[in-house]
Formats: sequence, C-alpha cells, structure tokens
Amino acid sequence: MANLLQKEELHRTIWNIADELRGAVGGWEFKAYVLGTLFYRFISENLTEYINSLQHDAGMTDFDYAEMDDEEAAPAKDQIVAEKGFFILPSQLFCNVCKRCEKDENLNMTLSQIFRDIEGSAMGTPSEDDFRGLFNDFNLDNSQLGADVKTRNRLIAKVLIKINDMDLGEDFQDNRIDAFGDAYEFLMTMYASNAGKSGGEFFTPQEVSEVLARLTAADGHEIRSVYDPACGSGSLLLKFSKTIGKENPSLKYYGQEINPTTYNLCRINMFLHNINYDNFDIQLGDTLISPKHRDFEPFDAVVSNPPYSIPWEGSNNPLLINDDRFSGPGVLAPNSTADLAFTLHILRSLSEGGTAAIVEFPGVLYRGGKERTIRQWLVENNFVDTIIQLPSNLFFGVGIATCIIVLRKGARPDNKVLFIDASKEFIKNGNKNKLTEENQNHIFEVFKDRKEEQYFSCLTSIDDILKNDANLSVSSYVEQEDTREVINIKEVNASLQSLIAEGNALNDKIDEIIKNLGEE
Repeated sequence: MANLLQKEELHRTIWNIADELRGAVGGWEFKAYVLGTLFYRFISENLTEYINSLQHDAGMTDFDYAEMDDEEAAPAKDQIVAEKGFFILPSQLFCNVCKRCEKDENLNMTLSQIFRDIEGSAMGTPSEDDFRGLFNDFNLDNSQLGADVKTRNRLIAKVLIKINDMDLGEDFQDNRIDAFGDAYEFLMTMYASNAGKSGGEFFTPQEVSEVLARLTAADGHEIRSVYDPACGSGSLLLKFSKTIGKENPSLKYYGQEINPTTYNLCRINMFLHNINYDNFDIQLGDTLISPKHRDFEPFDAVVSNPPYSIPWEGSNNPLLINDDRFSGPGVLAPNSTADLAFTLHILRSLSEGGTAAIVEFPGVLYRGGKERTIRQWLVENNFVDTIIQLPSNLFFGVGIATCIIVLRKGARPDNKVLFIDASKEFIKNGNKNKLTEENQNHIFEVFKDRKEEQYFSCLTSIDDILKNDANLSVSSYVEQEDTREVINIKEVNASLQSLIAEGNALNDKIDEIIKNLGEE
C-alpha cells in the first residue's frame, strides 16, 4: 500500500510539473526537457551512490562525492568510466547545479558544457555509442522557451527545481530505481495520450508489454537475450528487466530504432532502469534495410510492436529477395506494407528454442497477394504458434483492434495453431481500453495450456488453415457467441393472435358506436 501511495503521489507531482511548465512549447516536445532533466538527476545520483558506497565500504563512512573538490575527483575518471561508462565531476552533479541554477545567468552554457563533458567522458571507450547524442533533444537555445536567454534560463531553472523536489525515496538501489523508471513510464504514457499518433506511435502500453513478455517466457526456456527490431522508447524490452532481468542480471537487451528522438529516449530509458551500458545495445537505423545486430543473433526472445503498414523498399531493391531474412517464401512483402517484412526479419533472428511475440496490424492476417504467399509459407513450416485478437482502442493514436502473432521455430506438441479471441478482454479507462491483470491472466493461461474454450479459443490444424487460403483471422476459427435475444416464435405468434383478436373486438365496438350514432 505504501508503494502504491508513493506511486500515486509521484504521478500527481509529475502531472503538476508538466501542467505548470507546458505552454512554452507543445507537450510532446516539452517532454524532452522533463525527461532529460530526470535522466540528468538519475545518472548524477546513480554515480554518487556508486562512489559513496565504495568509499563507505573502505571505512570512510562520512564521505560524500557531491562535496568533493573537482581536482580531487578528476584522477578517478578513467576507473569510473570503465565501471560505469561515464563520469561527472562533483560540481557538475545535478544537485550542485540545482543549488545555484536560479542565480546562474549562464545556466544554458553551464548545462551545455556539462552535457558535452558527460558524453565526452565516454569517448574512446566501450560505452561511447551508448552516450553519444543522449542530450541532443535538450535544446537549451530553443526560442520557444523564451525570447531571450534570461527568460529561457528562468524556465529551465524551474524544471531543474521541480525535478529536484520530486520525492523518489531513499533506498536508491531498490525503491529509487523503480521510482525513476516508473516516473519515465508515467511521463511517456501521459505525453503519448495527449500527443496522439505523433507520440503514441512508439509507446506500447505497459499492460500490452506485460502480455508480450509473459508469452515469450511461458515455456520456461532459458532467455539470455531479448531483442526488439523496432524498439521505440524501449517499453517492451524493459518489461524483461522487471521480471526475468531480476533473476538474470546478465540478460542482454538489443534494439534498433529508426527515429533519432525515440532512439535517444530508449537509451535514456535503459539507464533510468539501471541497466548498465554493457548489458544493452540500442542502435539507430532502418532495421529492414540495414540491420545492426546480425552478429548477435540468434535471440532467445523477441518482442516487438513494429509500425503498421508503412512502405519500404521491397521489390525496388533487387538485393532484398536474396536476403536470408526474406528469401524463404520466394516473394517480398508488398512495397506499400512492410508488416510481414518485419515478421520475417524477426523469425530469422529467433533462436531454435526461442519465442517471438509481435503486435501486428490485423490486415496481415487475411490480405491476399504476396502477403497470402508469405502467410502460407509461415503456416506450412509450422512457425505460427498462436494468433491473439486484442481489443480495440488499446494503443495511443490507434483505435483499431490489433493482434499478436506468436512465432516459434522449435518442435511443439502439436502441428496446430492456437487462436484466441481476446477482443472482449478489457475495461474502459477514460477514453481508452485497458487490459486488467485478470484479462492478462486469462489470455496467458489459455496460451500456456493451449486449451480450447468456447467462444474464446480453438486449435486449428495446418491443413484446415491452408484450405482456408492461409487466412489467420481469429474470427474465422473461434466461434462467435450469439448475444442476440432469443425469440420464442410460438409465444410471439400467440401474442400476435391475441392482439389481433383484441383489435377485432375493438373494431366491432367502434362499428356499434357509429351505428348507434347514425340511428339517433
């Protein structure tokens, strides 16, 4: 209960910060300043806690890195970078900058130099790629923040102070890490819900992320690496950090993202969840054309929510048909819809004993042409394990009912596809639908046991699917419950005859009245 109350208070504080500070720039753009400041505070406190614990273990119980002189701290830079991946001088720590920010007439220059120094501390080291450009979206000279430097500095100082005042708990190694990560996720949810597609397209709701993580780990196979080829802000990958990652601190996280802003958000998210730089590899680029993680394949788990029905090079690039990711079906996904190109890329990257869970646009389940050919190849080779129809209106900026395709390469107890109709598994949550824990458990238990449940799930043979034009729509296989009112025809006829009789009697009475009036 205490944790729940702390979380609610944290969310209220974040909302108040955003509500007070928005207006200078749009909400989705302003998140760069709120999240950037939150990240700056996190790495400052993370580094301070790390150095302090080393000194306390050595017997210097009163040591506080934040109070140390820069000259004394500088010689330890190389050692700290080797262990933490970055370095911050004591004077550059968030807490110390915050103390003097309102009086610093050159706050924009101060922060710019600090951010350059943090990124620069990793240059020439294994963590260089993880820190390069992390503060690019924290534009301290943005004219939308104010017409002059003084006004912009005043607003930035306000952000620093508000983030500094956030109560994130005292135990950094547990509660504060969870609080920082939760603050990030709440901010992303809040901004995405207000930003529509411009923000929501690369943020997967936490309950959907939870379902995907559970699906890929359901059979208990060892998961040493998790991959997302369209990782967005990293919400899918990080569900593993809260479950499998706690039991396996050496778990590796791999992701690729085409949007530079979102790429930065993902890396920030990794740090805010206290995943060390040597345990994640997030790359920038177009996964379909230039995949960055082929040398790290195969992966034990793949979770992804790729962009829906976007165009790609496809047949315009003669090299792609010979790419081992796409060559199996003998055709490429249509140039206008890359959905199944992502699916084939994911299948290729999956280990023999691994599981992939992919959120897909529903059209890939039934569209004809090249997509039908690809589906047929997937079904014939027994790669399709399960299809789950999700409720509509779960995602920000997307009102349609999406689906989950679960892929496996390894042997299964049957040569069938499990279809689950979870379209009614939700509650209303404001103007969105939401999967409750009960909804999630229902989906997961049926998936794990591969059991049939009337109106909810069924197992269908590969032959029957192929006879049905390789159609994978859940509604084609799961019987739909008839919720229409049952009408008793005999009772209706009897009632109708009674009404007719009453009508005839009434007509006779009217005729009698008219006759009597005429005689008078």
